Amino acid sequence: MTKNKTQPKKDIKKDVDGLSGIETTGHDWDGLKELNNPLPRWWLWVWFVTIIWSIAYFVLYPAWPTIANATKGTLGYTQYKELKESQDEIEMRQAAYLERFEKASFEDVMNDPELYAFASAGGRTAFMDNCATCHGTGATGFEGYPNLQDDAWLWGGSIDDIYTTLKHGIRWDEDYDTRVSMMPAFGKDGILTRDEIKSVVHYVMSLSDKSIHADVAGETIFMENCAACHADDGKGLTDMGAPDLSDAIWLYGGDEHKLYETVYYARAGVMPAWQHRLDENTLRQISVYVHQLGGGE
Repeated sequence: MTKNKTQPKKDIKKDVDGLSGIETTGHDWDGLKELNNPLPRWWLWVWFVTIIWSIAYFVLYPAWPTIANATKGTLGYTQYKELKESQDEIEMRQAAYLERFEKASFEDVMNDPELYAFASAGGRTAFMDNCATCHGTGATGFEGYPNLQDDAWLWGGSIDDIYTTLKHGIRWDEDYDTRVSMMPAFGKDGILTRDEIKSVVHYVMSLSDKSIHADVAGETIFMENCAACHADDGKGLTDMGAPDLSDAIWLYGGDEHKLYETVYYARAGVMPAWQHRLDENTLRQISVYVHQLGGGE
């Protein structure tokens, strides 16, 4: 009968590290032995807590994916419900102010700090969503798009003027009451010669820069062709949507080349009539916001 050569487990001699006196795992890397130390007690407790927490999470919240959706969880929580509850709370708070805002005139709003703050905040949000693309997030505009922070207003800068401009737009064919101004293309349509345009451009530049000398011919051409809209002193007429030419604020650029192009070809910028896209409260809030940017009259 052959003897079992396998040594009983209890007879296997344990390998103990000579320095620490701790049993090793038997793993050895180039003379470095792994000690068979137990895991730290605090680490084990943290591990147990995370296991318990994960089980509770699976039970309470939607966590486990299914073919169609995911497990619902006993609490019935979803991010959509949380969002709806937050929106409902916001709308409830807004409703209290909206009711007052709808009944208030612009004068009432301007004299009521709470309504004014409410309108400005709502107007800023609506401005960023609808107007910032053209006028910039800071409302400082770009070439061809007005800076709303200065005091130059083609159609007037009172809060009522701003509201009317927003509501009906500028040269917007879909709105019968849209703001309309039309500058002739003096060169393209053959109204003035190139030399006459150069003369009147120099005169216009001299209105805001006294260092520029303009000849009498340029002033005469201006009076005969431009003063009807821009006024004799060049300060413009908001009833006509004609800009002030004496303030050195230029929508399309104020150097000689740009002004020559403006007189030769004319300009005809367009802004949507926002009453077809935004509700009345939003229009009025944007009006308040734009008016308070710094240039409102």
